[in-house]
Amino acid sequence: MPAAIMETINTVGRRKAAIARVILKEGNGNITINHRTLAEYFPSEILQYIVKQPLLTLGCPEKYDIQVNLDGGGYKGQAEALRLAIARALVKVNPEDKPALRAEGFMTRDPRAVERKKPGQPKARKRFQFSKR
Repeated sequence: MPAAIMETINTVGRRKAAIARVILKEGNGNITINHRTLAEYFPSEILQYIVKQPLLTLGCPEKYDIQVNLDGGGYKGQAEALRLAIARALVKVNPEDKPALRAEGFMTRDPRAVERKKPGQPKARKRFQFSKR
């Protein structure tokens, strides 16, 4: 009979327009994103590394199975939203891990987002060409 069986843990991570909903349970390191594998969803090695950073920091990449529902934004924002969600889930599992993850900056939601377009201008800050005469 297994020792204490861990229940599933749900967390949310956001970045720009991306929202990552994570279900974390004990397993052997499988990360499934929208019913696809991590390598299938993020072909870039850099983005795969960004997603795995909290797990690598704590030294437990093969300890948990992670099921993800990713929505909105671009691939970079999605990867960073997923990183935040995974870090939050790991803190729910073991609150003593929080200082280590905070020191790496994985617990902070990045507030930067696209500035809105203003009326009478082509973009948020850009102005139409000024003509004196």
